[in-house]
Amino acid sequence: MERVEELLQNPAIHEFFLRLVGDEGIQLIARFPETGEHSDEALAEITGINLNSVRHSLYTLYERRLAEYRRVKDNETGWLTYLWHLRLDNLEPVIAEDLGTVRERLEARRRYEEENDFYLCKTCGAMYTFSEAFPHEFSCAICEVPLSHFDNEVLVTALRRRLAAINESLGDA
Repeated sequence: MERVEELLQNPAIHEFFLRLVGDEGIQLIARFPETGEHSDEALAEITGINLNSVRHSLYTLYERRLAEYRRVKDNETGWLTYLWHLRLDNLEPVIAEDLGTVRERLEARRRYEEENDFYLCKTCGAMYTFSEAFPHEFSCAICEVPLSHFDNEVLVTALRRRLAAINESLGDA
């Protein structure tokens, strides 16, 4: 597996982590010790990142299967300590899952755009589908100005291109 620094050099992976955990989360990932398990307090100290930010990032990574922890109980105090390590070997399937979700949403949007005829109010910017514009006799329900047909072919083309790129990256081309 690639080292963390090399992974974060990839713009797509960097952007994925930026959306997932933000700048401080990326700093945590970049500064996370390569070996061993570490408590959130130790990670905050090692990385210089606020403890709450460290915890938030770790739990977010955990939810996506990119970090794991082991609980250790102090028999004297009864306190639990969570010892964390990264699981970036899971990164590829997690990104593929994320892209699959994006693909589903884009596909739904593409169908909506292709299946509807749109009308625009050039005064207030309100957008209507044919079925919404028809009852108002193709006048804006807000400002009563006649609506203009809106050609959404540029948007449909962009959605198709984006879907093709996602399908290609997922191997579904």
